[in-house]
Amino acid sequence: MARPLRIWYPEAWYHVTARGNERREIYRSDQDRQVFLARLGQSVGRFGMVLHGYVMMANHFHLIVEPREDNLSRAMQWLNVSYSQWFNRRHQRSGHLFQGRFKSVVVDWQAWGLELSRYVHLNPVRTGQEELDKQARQRNRASVGRVVSPDTVKGRIKALRDHQWSSYRAHIGLERVPEWLCRDRVLRLMGGKKSERPRAYQRLVEAALLEGMESPWDHLRGQVILGEEAYVRQLEEGLSGDEREQAPLKQLRRRPRWEQAVQVVERLKGEAWAEFRDRHGDWGRDVALWLGRMHCGMKLKELAEAVEVSHYASVGTALKLLEKRSGSDSSLARLMTKAKILLNNEM
Repeated sequence: MARPLRIWYPEAWYHVTARGNERREIYRSDQDRQVFLARLGQSVGRFGMVLHGYVMMANHFHLIVEPREDNLSRAMQWLNVSYSQWFNRRHQRSGHLFQGRFKSVVVDWQAWGLELSRYVHLNPVRTGQEELDKQARQRNRASVGRVVSPDTVKGRIKALRDHQWSSYRAHIGLERVPEWLCRDRVLRLMGGKKSERPRAYQRLVEAALLEGMESPWDHLRGQVILGEEAYVRQLEEGLSGDEREQAPLKQLRRRPRWEQAVQVVERLKGEAWAEFRDRHGDWGRDVALWLGRMHCGMKLKELAEAVEVSHYASVGTALKLLEKRSGSDSSLARLMTKAKILLNNEM
């Protein structure tokens, strides 16, 4: 079977899904889900993406992501492979965890971002148990569905709000927004005062639990684009040329350079790179490596060459030790956060 078409376009959003092999569960415990979320957060930083929403179900997940460069396939491969390896080790299993490659749809966020976000967040209650599965929706469209009782609606709302493994609770203000999740762009589509947007978004989403909602996939074009005709033409015009013609599109949003990461660490330490780079036990070099890996998109081999280390495995080890240390050293964690903010301000 041919691989589905992959499209990258600046500022486009993508609906990404991946399903368990043979529709089997990809999470067996809350620890599995927590590890997946941690990997998801790492992938956002490592590949320079913006995450606008997510939901984790028993045997699949949905993401709404905005890649800053043409690296969605790399990012999803890293996320799925790294989690699969952890899952297999933990549960003493082997073989594929996910069913083939991920699926993605490019989305015109201005026209469809709000509907897509609502559709994704409603997944926990779009089930047969809540009478909101595909068959029930078809019956309702044919006007043969039964009247929904107030108690049924209350149960659906409770199930939706109680689902921990989704960005919905963060979007409506029931829990803290993780630093790797962006909710503002979705809420901005609601219009009105900023302080009132979470509540307005909540009303929009939960209205579907009574009224039902049309699937955005009914408007999918060519199985890969969710957008109006003008948007499709815009994509075609931008992607019809050769690599040389497409290059300006791919370079619209550049990532920080290694030299900028070094300059940020020099500023924090008040020392020149040459003075601390090879100093044993100094945090400066490792934080620079972390910035290079997580925010400049550099490979381990490239980082090894940048610090003149003979083997890239040494860089990987240094990064693992740094992340472990930052988990118990609050001062170091604050330094890393400050370094990240300074680096982003350099762009």
